[in-house]
Order: sequence, then structure tokens, then C-alpha cells
Amino acid sequence: MKFYSLNRLDALSVALTVALGFSYLLPSFADELPAANLPRPAIHAPMAHLVPHKSAIASAHPLASKAGLEILSQGGNAFDAAVAVSAVLAVVEPSSSGLGGGGFYLLHRAIDGFETMLDARESAPAAARRDMYLDKAGNPLDNASIVGPLAAGIPGEPAAFEALAVKYGKLPLKQSLASAIRLAREGFPMYARLQSGIRYKRELLLRSPDSARIFLTAAGAVPEIGALIKQPELAETLEALALRGAKGFYSGPVATKLVNGVRAGGGIWTLQDLSSYKVIERAPVVGYYRGARIVSSAPPASGGIALLDTLHILEGFDLAHLDSATRKHLVIEAMRRAYRDRALYLGDPDFVKVPVSLLMSPDYAAGQRTSIRLDKAMPSDLLPGIESPPTGPETTHFSVLDAAGNRVAGTISVNLWLGGGYVVPKTGVLLNNTMDDFSIKPGIPNQYALVGGTANEIGPHKRSLSSMTPSFIETPRGLMIIGSPGGSYIISMVILGTLNYLDGMRAAEIVKSPRYHMQYLPDEVDYESGAFTEGEIKALQLKGQKLSEGKRPWGNMQVVTWDFASGKVEAASDPRGEGEGLVY
Repeated sequence: MKFYSLNRLDALSVALTVALGFSYLLPSFADELPAANLPRPAIHAPMAHLVPHKSAIASAHPLASKAGLEILSQGGNAFDAAVAVSAVLAVVEPSSSGLGGGGFYLLHRAIDGFETMLDARESAPAAARRDMYLDKAGNPLDNASIVGPLAAGIPGEPAAFEALAVKYGKLPLKQSLASAIRLAREGFPMYARLQSGIRYKRELLLRSPDSARIFLTAAGAVPEIGALIKQPELAETLEALALRGAKGFYSGPVATKLVNGVRAGGGIWTLQDLSSYKVIERAPVVGYYRGARIVSSAPPASGGIALLDTLHILEGFDLAHLDSATRKHLVIEAMRRAYRDRALYLGDPDFVKVPVSLLMSPDYAAGQRTSIRLDKAMPSDLLPGIESPPTGPETTHFSVLDAAGNRVAGTISVNLWLGGGYVVPKTGVLLNNTMDDFSIKPGIPNQYALVGGTANEIGPHKRSLSSMTPSFIETPRGLMIIGSPGGSYIISMVILGTLNYLDGMRAAEIVKSPRYHMQYLPDEVDYESGAFTEGEIKALQLKGQKLSEGKRPWGNMQVVTWDFASGKVEAASDPRGEGEGLVY
């Protein structure tokens, strides 16, 4: 066995270890297994013989939830329903996901307890280079990584549809895509949340003729609530997927249109980039917290490791017997350290060695815990890591449980509101701007003010680090399927949702509970109105926490819960959005 060298593991962690007198040894990075080869987790014992006998779906739009239940009523399973929900969201919630985006699908198969994560994250084109968004002086080019085709990675969502249907589903892909095709062709009514996103990005949409034609009026105005939004070209692209599977998107006429349109707009895609894209199956990360089994996303999604890192730190404190301000202070301090580890160590495991075992180790959490004081916040700049100059989200999530106990937590995205704002001509495909999720330069924040290092730098075919945190929380009393959009805020929302579930909250309470967030840099705690009482605000400020009340709510959490004793199944959609939770 070997110690990690100091150039790999910062001096702070080593100093904490010595201070505590720990003598545990850490495996070398060369011994670290890539996420795809981690041991497959076993099913939680209390669930081994249980089935819910009910199905539930919570998603960000009622039409998507209903499409999923239709597929279940037609004999499909949770994986078929996941295709239907994702595809309808691609049509009716283009601000947050679509065929031009990607994401992560966490799966649990009831019959044998098998669990896996489908990594459908967008990949960098072969022509991508580390400094592609920097000028000759090494400074970031304005908006280069967020606007237009150059900001787009190779989409993964269409490939995920085929993987879900062919390998895990029961119904033909064509059947699961039928609702999305119909809604794209016949249209759906404009609603407030989408209208708000279009108004926010109107000037960007006007730069793309196809974007403007679809999402704005002929006069270039934002459509009124209830106006019908039709996407006939997107319907044709979905039909190509329905007929030919993933090949209908990644090769043939659709692929040619995509590449020609991207390159005409200044992008760097090739036909080879599309034809070589593959969904990667990875073992989820699994850990335990106070008797609960946590199953969550693996790298290049950072959420699972950050979630477990935070919970392992908190496990050393008796939260139940502390006052509320001190409990929240400890959650904030644990988040600070987990987000700092995210920035330093995490990236695409196919390109960098990610120290998964270390970051999930209770001993490592114990080392981090020693730097936390109950009475005082630690400034982030005292945690050795990435320096950053001082410098804010859209994605979507759905949760599915079927009557047999199969389940899916799916978090999918085009990154920012309406992605890069560019619809590829003749395809209806709105492109992502996920290239911004790479670290374009160490220490330079992205649009979510997240910083990163060399582990997440741009490279050909790499998949950028994500904050997505689709998760299963299993306890002896029940199960929760949880996730949310929100950029860098996703992880903190799932952390708080998990703690609230373990404290006994029901699904509807969890999704509406006010939230707070700390991400290491910038060194401040963002919070929603109502997240802290006046007394807690004063107490936290006395401890040195820098608090900033958010100007608007964030997130759009979707939760399904199943109580083993009563058999009760609940589905709840965040009241901050316009989604719906349905039980069938």
C-alpha cells in the first residue's frame, strides 16, 4: 500500500490526519478503480421481497408525467416510462432538456436488484482543445462557451432512449416516443415558466432563425400564455429515432443536417463525432448514512460523491441534539468541503483517475471534520485548493417507480436556459451549451460560479463534470427517488432533501421546503426566503457565515416515496415549477 503524494492530496488533509493521530493508509491513485468497474451494489435487505403494487411519476410538466403513466398502462415498465417522460420533456420543456442535450439515468431493476447508471452526458467534439475558449493572452473569450454551436457538446439523450428501451424496457421505442412525436407536431400550449425563459433569452433566440421561428412570434415577440408551440421538424427527427433507433439521429440524413447546421453556425462537429457517440454504463456510487443506503450518480456526475462526502462528514456530529442554527452551520461547513473536493479531484473517469474510494471514505470525512468548529465558519480561502477571483440554472429531473419496484431517477439537461439558443436548421434540435461545464481555465468560474482544475479541462471526446445528483435513498422504513435541476445548486438541494426525508418529511414537504446553498467559492451562503429564521440568521452571522438571500427561488425537485409498512406511494412535484406528481 502507498500514501497519496502531496501533489495529489493537499497538505491540509495530511495535516488534519497527523493532528488527529490517524495512521490509516491511503491507496495510490494507480490502484484506484474507474467508476465503471466498481463492485455492483447489492439490494437493501428490507426491499428484497417487497413490491409497491403502484406506479408513480413526478416530472417537471404534467404532459410528461401523463405520457409516462400511459406507457405504464400499456404494459411498459419504469424504463419505458423514462423514455416517454424524457422525450415529452424534450418537446414541452426545451428550456431544460432535449434531443440536443444529455444527462444521467440512475436505474434499479426490481427482479434482481441490479443497479446501474446510464452516462448520456454530452462529449466534447474531436476537434475540441483545452484553450479553445481563451484569447491569445489566455483570457476567456466573452460568451464563447455558452452561445451558439461552438458551445455544444455531442448530445447523449437520443442514445439513452435506445439503451433504455432495448436493454431494459419491454416496449418498442416507437411506442414510447409516440406522445412526444404527437406533441411536437400538433403543439402544446405556452406556459409561464417557459415563457419566462424565452423572455430572458429572447435576444439570443433572435440570432438563430429557426429558434426565433419556433419560440417567438412572427414579429419577434414572446408568445402569450396558451399560444400553441409547434415543432414539426423536431417531430420528424423523433420519427427518425422511432424508426431507426439511435442510428436515426447519429447517422444518415439527420446527422448530416446536424453537422452542416452546426458548422455553418461556427461549430466543430463532424459526422464521426456523432457516429462514435456511445452511452456508457457505470456503477453508481453507494454509501451509508445513519442506517440509510444512498445510491447516487458516479463521475462524470459529481453529485453522488459530493452527497456522500457531505453526509459522511455530518455523521460525526449528533445533529439531533444541537440547536437548529448549529445544525445548519454544520451542513454548510460540510457542503463547503464537499464542493471544494469536487473542484479539485473530479472529472471524466475515462480520462483522469478519480479518487472515488478516498472521497467516500469515512476516515477521509473524519479528517475533514476536524477542521470544523461549532462556533465559527472557516473561510474558503483557508481550505487549500483552487484560487478564484470573486464572481449563478437549468436542467430537468423526473422520478419513476413502477408497480413491480423498478425505478429510474433521471436528470437531463441542455445546461443553461434554452442551451446555447441555437436550433439546428431542418432538425428542430436545440443545442446544449454543456462545454461551459468544463474548466476552461483553472480557477475561472463557469456560469454557475463553479471553479475547476485540470481534472475537468477540455479535451477531445471528454465528458464535462456535472452537478447532477439523481439518487435513491433507502431505509428500513421506505424509499425515496429524488433529483432536481439547478446547476451547482443541485447537490445542496439533494443533500437537504435527503436529510429532510430521513427526518420524516413526506414527499410534498420535501419538494417545497426552503433551501440554502454553499459551494466553496464564492464564499457565501445563498438562501431562499424562509430557509432561516431571524434567530438562525443572527446566530449564523455570529459564527462568521456570509449570508445572501436569493432574489428568486431555485430548483424544480421531483420526488417519489414508498412507505414499506403502509404500502403508500407518493409523488410530488416542486411547487416552484409547473410539474405534476401522479400515482397510478
